[in-house]
Amino acid sequence: MEILSEVGDPNVAVVYIGKTSKGNIVEFVESIPTYNPQEKWVLIVSSLNGCPVGCKMCDAGFFYKGRLTVDELMEQIEYPITRRWNGKPKTRKFKVQFARMGEPSFNMAVIEAMRLLGERYDNLHPSLSTIAPIGTNKFFEALLELKKEMFPTNFQLQFSIHSTNPEQRDEIIPVRKWDFERIAEYGKAFYDEGGKKITLNFALARENEADAEVIAEYFPKEYFLIKITPLNPTVSVLKNKLTNDVDLETGLPMKHRKFVDDLRRLGYDVIISVGDTRENLIGSNCGQYILRFLKERPELREAYTFARGFEFKVS
Repeated sequence: MEILSEVGDPNVAVVYIGKTSKGNIVEFVESIPTYNPQEKWVLIVSSLNGCPVGCKMCDAGFFYKGRLTVDELMEQIEYPITRRWNGKPKTRKFKVQFARMGEPSFNMAVIEAMRLLGERYDNLHPSLSTIAPIGTNKFFEALLELKKEMFPTNFQLQFSIHSTNPEQRDEIIPVRKWDFERIAEYGKAFYDEGGKKITLNFALARENEADAEVIAEYFPKEYFLIKITPLNPTVSVLKNKLTNDVDLETGLPMKHRKFVDDLRRLGYDVIISVGDTRENLIGSNCGQYILRFLKERPELREAYTFARGFEFKVS
């Protein structure tokens, strides 16, 4: 891995832009959500070179050049490990999220990389965020088998939902994907007693529909929890005229407060994850992608501040 540049604060988060051994340009993130890397240390890696999906809020979907190999996946993980720890990560919770650039289920090498990581690091907590596209059954069957074998209680699986209206969800995530029945069926099979519940994620825009009764109709609270995150200030959010509904000061939804109240009344675990707003300025949050900002340089006052003086050439 050749590091072309890095952007951020090593006490909060750093975005690395690197060229892999195969010549692909990728972004990956090192994050310290508790400000104590000995307690929790998170790496967020790219699965593809670009992404063919094009979700309305995500900056990583403006090009697609193919899958990364298992070596290219591991390079994104081993570079920051060597740099910070010079050996195995001496942290209580070492989390690797396949959630930066590219839908991970389009790449079977992700399964192989997770297996290698599990064999090397006893403190590994793997995480994968997916839209569950149609045609990826082979990936999800392998993922289920791997989870049961190696990570029965410490695997975090997250499905991107964003809207409880299927038609609106199709507009936000414009590819064919599993419906709520299929996600629920798989999630229940994925869950293990004593393990992590399956996460249903809402990057909550004011424009999105969110109905707790729809969640209750499909997703039993014994297996699923709901995670609400702000709509991060990306180039795509600006272009698509979407509006964040989570107050970054109070950590509470504004228009969708009833959605949260109803979910809790129905007995669901609800996580509202605001995080450190400096990650928006760095460009390390979900949906952000520094190379797109550098290519288009839109007026975004709440994001990518650390990258504004960056002179990296974007082809």
